[in-house]
Amino acid sequence: MANWEQLASISALLSQEDITIASGDEFDGYASPMLKLVAEAHSKGFDYTCLPLTTPHWRDRWTEMCVLPSGKERDKARDIAAEKRAEAWRSNPGFLKDEVNITRLDEAEGSSILVSDWLPLDAADEWVRHDAEIALQQEVGFAAYLNIMTAILPAPRHREHIASYARAVNRCLKKNHFIQISIRLPIYDPDALNSLSESRKNRATYMANQPRSRTSIIAAGTPRLVVSGSASNLINSPENVLHATWEMWDVIRSVCEYDPRLTLTLDLTLPLPTSSSALAKWTAEPVRYVLVPATTFIPNNKGYPVLPKSTQSFIKDCITHRPTFILSESASGIHQKGGETAYMQYLRHLEKTSAAAVNIQKSGTVENFAAGYQDYLQAPLQPLMDNLQGATYQTFEQDPVKYKNYEEAMYRALKDWPHDGRVTFCIAGAGRGPLVARCLNAIKKTKREAFIYVIEKNPNAFVTLQHRKQSEWGTNVELLFGDMRTLPVPEKVDILVSELLGSFGDNELSPECLDGASRFLKAEGISIPSSYTAHLAPLSSSKLYNEARAAKDAEKALETPYVVMFNAATVISGDGGGISGKCGPKYQECWEFEHPRRDAVVDDKGLPTTNSHNVRAATMSFHIPNSVVLHGLAGYFEAVLYGSIGLSIHPQRKDMISKDMLSWFPLFFPLKASLYPSPSFYEPLYLPSNCELQVSIWRLTNQRQVWYEWHAESFLATAPTLLQSTSHEDVDYAALPSPRSFNGNFSMGSSSSLNSVPGSPYIDAMDSPRVRELSRTGSIDGEPSLIMSPGGAKTKGPNTRGKITMIKIGQTSLHNPQGRSSFISLVAS
Repeated sequence: MANWEQLASISALLSQEDITIASGDEFDGYASPMLKLVAEAHSKGFDYTCLPLTTPHWRDRWTEMCVLPSGKERDKARDIAAEKRAEAWRSNPGFLKDEVNITRLDEAEGSSILVSDWLPLDAADEWVRHDAEIALQQEVGFAAYLNIMTAILPAPRHREHIASYARAVNRCLKKNHFIQISIRLPIYDPDALNSLSESRKNRATYMANQPRSRTSIIAAGTPRLVVSGSASNLINSPENVLHATWEMWDVIRSVCEYDPRLTLTLDLTLPLPTSSSALAKWTAEPVRYVLVPATTFIPNNKGYPVLPKSTQSFIKDCITHRPTFILSESASGIHQKGGETAYMQYLRHLEKTSAAAVNIQKSGTVENFAAGYQDYLQAPLQPLMDNLQGATYQTFEQDPVKYKNYEEAMYRALKDWPHDGRVTFCIAGAGRGPLVARCLNAIKKTKREAFIYVIEKNPNAFVTLQHRKQSEWGTNVELLFGDMRTLPVPEKVDILVSELLGSFGDNELSPECLDGASRFLKAEGISIPSSYTAHLAPLSSSKLYNEARAAKDAEKALETPYVVMFNAATVISGDGGGISGKCGPKYQECWEFEHPRRDAVVDDKGLPTTNSHNVRAATMSFHIPNSVVLHGLAGYFEAVLYGSIGLSIHPQRKDMISKDMLSWFPLFFPLKASLYPSPSFYEPLYLPSNCELQVSIWRLTNQRQVWYEWHAESFLATAPTLLQSTSHEDVDYAALPSPRSFNGNFSMGSSSSLNSVPGSPYIDAMDSPRVRELSRTGSIDGEPSLIMSPGGAKTKGPNTRGKITMIKIGQTSLHNPQGRSSFISLVAS
């Protein structure tokens, strides 16, 4: 592949054993063993290195000070001495020389570090958590001192204390202003795949082995994720149990107020699920590193290391994030062929063959055309208020697909025109003239006599049009300078052509402009385009959300639609479904505009008396199959130019209608749920599995401007039998789901545990057997169900005992009321 530019980096994970061995060898002219290891990694082709910050000496000292030794009788004198050392450390935390692996700036250059993986930041004992947090601050502070850019934290292990873990991370971010913190997480919690009895047994074992402070009487131990269940269990497991680690990540980043320095390190040690939805949600998250151990690879027929199909696909999808892959155990000789470099070569192969890499290198693709603009928020054009720059016109004119389709539409319209004699065109809003050139091509192919009026209001572009008329177009083209809404035209025309469409169809005032231009279109005349529709889908993208809220005026920025080439984003809706039966498809149509309007009420000049006919409103219901955070809405358009010729950026239809069209990116409508305690933070809307999202959007106008307002509400199906009284004595509150989880433990147990617990708006609807029965059969216990729709309407069967209701669980604010933050001006410059 020519001119290959790497989209991903590869880092070598140096183990403590590697560092220990290097420390005992000769340094071969290097100033330290770490410099030797780093140089060796670079010589093998690795871009960076990753290494543990601390040595076992640090763990030994911290454990001796802060954790009661396991299996030993209490020795009061020893405990007091240890507590004195701990107090001295707490008052002035710091390392001893042999407790860290790196001490020099040149050793740290180009390296990321692993924070001690034994730190029990979410231990059951509050004093252990307290001391672990001090140790974390010490480690991150030392890394910052060495100018290390990223510290990778160990995965949280205990769901019950995830808030404590998140608070400790947030404190690190607030205290250290430049270093990035990355949370290491597996794709899923393997313990969640066990049966309920196994899960409870693991929980009992876990609690028995929790480390406890010397101020408590508990045995020492380090919590670990319990790796159990095989790949076959994973394939057959309920899909919702695969989302536990994402739920924990959501808590962490929410507590940290979506800090842009907080990223993800995805650990691919475990076999990946086959569920595409379980993996897709990670593409909307800030994935900075991907840890790929050599044990993840399997041998191919010739003995060389390759990755399983699902892992291959996931890594290729990750390339869009431009991540750093961290290779571990590559020198362990696990596989017979290829040696240490085989793993790196294979990852490079996956990178080069990924869709992101192929498309960015291929001329004519959107990825190649818009390289560098992924997830970049751009304000939509103000076509009447602003005159476009020449560079903007030139960018749009590079789109061969759009103008090819326009030419084909004009050709077919000419061929179908029923009258003999001269056909008159009007190109309204001609810019620098690409549509004029295409119109002349269509006229030439049909060999019909035709004449073209060309209207443009931009005085700078009008100079270019004059030059092109003189040098290219000749006498069959007449230029008219002015606003198409009011400019007099010498005669009525047969075919009106315009390219006023925006990313949402109508967001660049195509309806208002063509209202004015239609006055000089004959009664039987043709408009190109003849119609266009706007479409919406709910979107998750922490990157776009962060970009919007980072603006100087966050409230205004979160009420402004943006043109965006989506990259680190995912559409979260399902294709139909939902408990209520009222949810539409994954992408839903909002409204339509047609031209020319045959029912227009106009004044004596042929202009509409008001703009009220261009007001629109839509309400849509989406099924949300998996727990996720809603950050905004994705807007698309589809247009009919003439007959079967069109333009589309609709994700499911664009390749059939206008493949590789470059001119439009989707529109992003940010969403905020409420004002967080921090005045600079607006909270997005959390959506549990199998809930329903009702989105309302309005296109509103007055005499001077057009604007959008939007709002969303979420609903969850709940069986009343779950809400009926169960005595407090009968309820095992330790087993109840906590917010954004399935139960208090990191492991989630089985869905059957929900049969006897009170309902909660945080219980994912899929987890209730009664809800699953309703979703599948439309009834419970063979009886018709009572459904309450999001709008409040009830459908009642013959027997309404023990039926399903839709409970509202969340909403956003009304965005952009009265166009207070964003609008499109109807006033020409």
